[in-house]
Amino acid sequence: MQIQVHSDNHIEGSARLAEWVSESVTSKLDRFEEDLTRVVVHLNDENGIKAGANDKRCQIEARPKGLQPISVTHKAESLEFAVEGAIEKLSHALSHQFGKQRNKRGQTDQFAGAIGSSDTQDALLEADFLADEQLRSA
Repeated sequence: MQIQVHSDNHIEGSARLAEWVSESVTSKLDRFEEDLTRVVVHLNDENGIKAGANDKRCQIEARPKGLQPISVTHKAESLEFAVEGAIEKLSHALSHQFGKQRNKRGQTDQFAGAIGSSDTQDALLEADFLADEQLRSA
């Protein structure tokens, strides 16, 4: 899983910040590592140099293999809370997405199994019927 971190002009995009964000994403989303190709994190300060409540924004876009990208956004009073909130939202969204996929696969497998067992039952009933027919005609 590749992680990219981008920030606007009002947030100093240091290597230390990128490392902290990458480590936070990796630690919280490690169970999805095999399912994701890339995670892109955008950090913004919506008010710039002016102070304001909930003016730090973190948008995270995850790109699951073979699926449409999933994007979440979280605003908070600090960059740390914005990043943590966005990671939490993304974790829930990915759990939901991959859970739906697993359910669909499970239902398909159950349906295929039911068809297979039905075919077996039909073959046994046919064999019984043919054996009864042979006894009656003899």
